[in-house]
Amino acid sequence: MPRRRKRARFEQLTEFERGRIIGLREAGLSYRAVASRVQRNSSTVMRVWKQWTDECRTTRKSGSGPRNVTSARDDRHLVRMARTDRTASSRQLAALWSIATGVSLCASSIRRRLLQCGLRARTPLYRIPLTHDHRRLRLQWANQHRDWRADWQHVVFSDESRFNLWYHDGRIRVRRYAGERHLPECIIERHSGRTPGVMVWGAIAYHRRSQLLRIVGNLNSNRYIREVLQPEAVPFLQSLPGAVFQQDNARPHTARIVKSFFAAQQVQLLPWPACSPDMSPIEHVWDVIGRRLARDPRPVASADELWDVRKLHSQVTENGANGVYQRVPNFYSTKVNVDEPGELLSDLSLSPNNQRRRLKKG
Repeated sequence: MPRRRKRARFEQLTEFERGRIIGLREAGLSYRAVASRVQRNSSTVMRVWKQWTDECRTTRKSGSGPRNVTSARDDRHLVRMARTDRTASSRQLAALWSIATGVSLCASSIRRRLLQCGLRARTPLYRIPLTHDHRRLRLQWANQHRDWRADWQHVVFSDESRFNLWYHDGRIRVRRYAGERHLPECIIERHSGRTPGVMVWGAIAYHRRSQLLRIVGNLNSNRYIREVLQPEAVPFLQSLPGAVFQQDNARPHTARIVKSFFAAQQVQLLPWPACSPDMSPIEHVWDVIGRRLARDPRPVASADELWDVRKLHSQVTENGANGVYQRVPNFYSTKVNVDEPGELLSDLSLSPNNQRRRLKKG
């Protein structure tokens, strides 16, 4: 049986634990029995009981414990340094601190100080680069549609997505002991170069979803009409009275021949701001499929086997899609209230390192 690791430090006793120790001792229990009850060492129980019998005190002495190397003023300076460069690691901050003050401070102390001040290292929120015009147009679009409620139920959101083999989105973790980092079972291989995969097209409506179409090779405007719009998109729209079609500004979507096709078919389009994939609710559907694909215990060996992703698409329930539609009005209303236009990214969209590659936006 492996020996228990000694803890580097122990949590301080709470007032409740101190009172419980005193109560159990007054009830006649031995030091060892009390220690077993409260999950503390016998020496700790003895010190608490001695403090109570000798001094009638249950609180810690003020100033007990190791003293902080930094003062309150130093802590404020450290917080300013961390907020100046949000991506700086604790080691980098320690080096900067040593240069600025001439005092050596270890990285663990810096982490503790920042945690005490509420600064915790978290995964950043990723976004695509946005120019000032992009932000202005996104905000203008959100202003125009902030009062939509039931209107969103008539919008059909569409998009392409790519699902790849041998690609992990950062959600996978391994459970290992210290020193096992290089064990084969604790390593996830990452392939360089282009990864085989499948490109799919799909659309969602309030109570329905389209068939998932597989797109082989590069998609141009002619193929978009011939393989997507004519066989699936237009019949799907015609089955929904008053439907409004949404698509992004990828070049195959905005070509003149495609615009002429929409005009001939009398398809009503929803204007869409440039560089705004995060604003489409269908991103949530791709995210759900990507998560389920990552959890599938059966290994996928080829792109043809990966095409079984359409089964996962068929498992996306109508309630799940409807829930996304219900969050759309609040999301677009919130976009209007942010200080910096276009800064807020959608809680409907998926993580930045998902299992797909988007079409290049025009």
